[in-house]
Amino acid sequence: MRFDQLPRSDNVEDRRGDRSGFPMGRTGGIGLGTIILLGLVGWALGINPLYLIGGAEILSGLGGSQQQSQPSPTNTRAGQPSDQMKEFVSAVAGSAEVQWKEIFAAAGKSYRSPTVIMFSGVTSSGCGVAQSAMGPFYCPNDQKIYLDTSFFQDLERRFQGCEVGSRSCQFSQAYVIAHEIGHHVQNLLGILPEVQQTQQLMDKTEANQLQVRVELQADCLAGVWAHHADEKWRLIEPGDVEAAMQTASAIGDDRLQRRTQGYVVPDAFTHGSSEQRVRWFMTGLKSGEVSSCNTFQAR
Repeated sequence: MRFDQLPRSDNVEDRRGDRSGFPMGRTGGIGLGTIILLGLVGWALGINPLYLIGGAEILSGLGGSQQQSQPSPTNTRAGQPSDQMKEFVSAVAGSAEVQWKEIFAAAGKSYRSPTVIMFSGVTSSGCGVAQSAMGPFYCPNDQKIYLDTSFFQDLERRFQGCEVGSRSCQFSQAYVIAHEIGHHVQNLLGILPEVQQTQQLMDKTEANQLQVRVELQADCLAGVWAHHADEKWRLIEPGDVEAAMQTASAIGDDRLQRRTQGYVVPDAFTHGSSEQRVRWFMTGLKSGEVSSCNTFQAR
């Protein structure tokens, strides 16, 4: 992946090594170990415990003060990053800002960029406690993306999402970031609030099925970003798409379930199967059209 020519985002905040604003100890009668366990279970099954399947109610319900706690502005750094990983994250976020502003403007809409929070281990968010075990996630409450970049190492080594150390792994990482930005796009379009309201009226199986459509649409929107970014900056190199599809396949619900529990339970899917994730990313990549990402109408 070529990212040297991509514009950089000013909406990247670095909290790595800074744990200010994290509520230590016990909260609402539930210990930190329980919170970490919930995060581990959610990550292993490909679930976002903070929001997208109702996890926000679980975590933010642990105590009123936790839900309201916000990171201290001290010791946080925003703007143009200095090290290589931050440079990469800033480049992906910057290119997405350019593309989504153009796409929204063409539809007569205004696009507001999300802030990407880089952290290590644990931090606080508008959706409660954020920790690396949960994987990257988007919090609609504060319109920020939370990213512990150690997830990328796990993606390469543990889930074999791409060949360790290869340049193509960068495009896989960009796909993960673009997927979370896709959730921000859904939020701006009013899709996420509508889905959450609808899920409250459903049983768990129905809510999961609706959640799969949310996640697959975010995959498709990531493909839309890649389509336009490649047209503008020629960032995709040979092997990049294959590596991204290997990643999408590696984090499909069926593969994650088979890996963690030895069998597959489709009713428990929340992100979609490996085949679905690959197919919808490729749909967005080939078409470059948001209209092609209507997973809610698809069979």
